Amino acid sequence: MNIITKLWKEEEGQTLSEYGLIIGLVAAVVVAAVALLSTGISDVFTNIKDKLVGAI
Repeated sequence: MNIITKLWKEEEGQTLSEYGLIIGLVAAVVVAAVALLSTGISDVFTNIKDKLVGAI
């Protein structure tokens, strides 16, 4: 029981866990943003390509 109490009160591990959760959340937001924006970005580059091919 003493070990559990010691681990519960230890703040270094807790801080590391919090940073891990924050990094995971940021990574999930970045993945979601890229997924949402990928079609729009692809359309922009397709339009640029079509205009360049038409200009030749």
